[in-house]
Amino acid sequence: MTESPDPAQPCTRVAADALTPADPTPGMSRQVALHTEAMWSGTVDTESGAVTGWHHHGDHDTTLYIVSGRMRLESGPGGEHVVEAGPGDFLRVPAGAVHRESNPGDETSRAVIVRCGSGTPTVNVDGPAPAEG
Repeated sequence: MTESPDPAQPCTRVAADALTPADPTPGMSRQVALHTEAMWSGTVDTESGAVTGWHHHGDHDTTLYIVSGRMRLESGPGGEHVVEAGPGDFLRVPAGAVHRESNPGDETSRAVIVRCGSGTPTVNVDGPAPAEG
């Protein structure tokens, strides 16, 4: 039997200066605000011109909200699928999707990350999913 959520449980706050470094991937700086058994949230900063290492987020389905700057994601077979986002845009990274981020803009980018899932939140890999054919 699953326990029901406690309706009297209070809401909480995590102060900006309470975030801590997390989940290193070359080319980006992540900070975690909250990490529970089923959810991870925090921020990621990527310097102008930086390209990160290839990685995936295991069983975590990930949403990024771009606060400032630009973010480009390469994914899919051979890393050939590219999406780019700017302030106010959302990006989705499906669980297990191998990808890398880059910042094609002139300023450091910042995004807020929310991941839903369990297990290790970041797994660094050598390259993209194999190209088709």
